[in-house]
Amino acid sequence: MTERIAGELAGSEWDGFVCGHGPGLVLAHGASSDVADSFGAVAARLADTNTVVALNYPGSGTTPRSRTPLTLDGLADSLADAATRAGQRRFAVLGYSTGSAVAVRLATRHPERVTALVLSAGMAYPNPRLRMVTQTWRRLAAAGDPQSLAAYLILLGWSPAWLDLRSETELSELTTAIGAALPPGADDQLDLLTRVDVRAELADIRVPTLIVAATHDLVVSPAHARELAAGIPNAVLTEVDSGHALASERPAEWAEVVATWLRACGA
Repeated sequence: MTERIAGELAGSEWDGFVCGHGPGLVLAHGASSDVADSFGAVAARLADTNTVVALNYPGSGTTPRSRTPLTLDGLADSLADAATRAGQRRFAVLGYSTGSAVAVRLATRHPERVTALVLSAGMAYPNPRLRMVTQTWRRLAAAGDPQSLAAYLILLGWSPAWLDLRSETELSELTTAIGAALPPGADDQLDLLTRVDVRAELADIRVPTLIVAATHDLVVSPAHARELAAGIPNAVLTEVDSGHALASERPAEWAEVVATWLRACGA
């Protein structure tokens, strides 16, 4: 999506970009990920109708790792600051996976600035099953076996139906690509995931909110989406026929759901 980048975010050591035109849209990516991995071609699609502001968290992209534990407040404030530097006083937020909790914190910490939320494959807090997924993830990473870790993430991240259509060569290439792409700050971000809890904030959200559940998500199960929808006043819940890796498995469908919602709510 290099051709769509309108300008780098200046004045910060964080790695980020601004692209597109129209109402502001801030992207909040998932843990052990980055903007490109979490959103892929979806960011470029949304830049057709929105000014997209994106940052890579500490330890992702070229953003240096943090010297202190990551916090939702810190990530939310950095995203708000990036929007300001990009000339976007008010903006919608698209959060993916752990980025959904970041988006909730951004909306409750800066309510005068956020116009709408789209929370995709996200959670309010990690239930015991998600904690087990995350703990296993971190142990495999610490064991220094990137191939086994990549295989574990593939089996959880993509739906069985999508994987069943891939050849052995394609799966081998995907395993290699994931092993090479894991960010240096992955464990820092996964540590934050284990500490996330925005349940008490959900009732305070007063902007239009769309919850996108990935029907076959084995990382953040659809039960988390239902909890978000039940907790946020007037939230709308929809599903995309996908595993957790929405940007890889169903990019066109995800982009269309988000773009249609943002147009409908005037964001």
